[in-house]
Amino acid sequence: MILKERLEARQGDITQLAVDAIVNAANASLLGGGGVDGAIHRAAGPELLEECRAIGGCPTGEARLTKGYRLPSRFVIHTVGPVYRGRPEDSRLLAACYSNSLALAMAHGIRTLAFPAISCGVYGYPVADAGKIAVDVCATFMEAHDVPEKVIFALFSASDLDIYTRYLSQRVGQAALGLR
Repeated sequence: MILKERLEARQGDITQLAVDAIVNAANASLLGGGGVDGAIHRAAGPELLEECRAIGGCPTGEARLTKGYRLPSRFVIHTVGPVYRGRPEDSRLLAACYSNSLALAMAHGIRTLAFPAISCGVYGYPVADAGKIAVDVCATFMEAHDVPEKVIFALFSASDLDIYTRYLSQRVGQAALGLR
């Protein structure tokens, strides 16, 4: 499949997407919180919290898999993004969130996957910088692997969608021209 058919950005509620898995921008405890994390826990129901308790947390940059419970997605991949402080390791850890989530998806045969803008809420990561990392990591992974077949960036605001869409068009255009 052509990369531009495999990567998509759209505005909307990630908890409503009927994909194999959604990614949760979780905190290290995995026990729920605000933003997308709280929305996913509320939509999935109390069983998600029970399973997350049993996991015992997740370090920054890593990813863990749970069932989706009451969500339309079968699975939730929980990843803990960095709190943005402008340090070089911030981008490395954020990239690890995407690459570890993609590797986990591939290992479990997850064909369709949706990401939120990890670390861009209360963790303060600038959306333009985070979007570039997200798109680059996902595009590079998908150029090398057949699974997942489709990645959706599910963005909360129209301004975030615009940022992702612009960079995605640029990145996919470069790939199509063989410049990447």
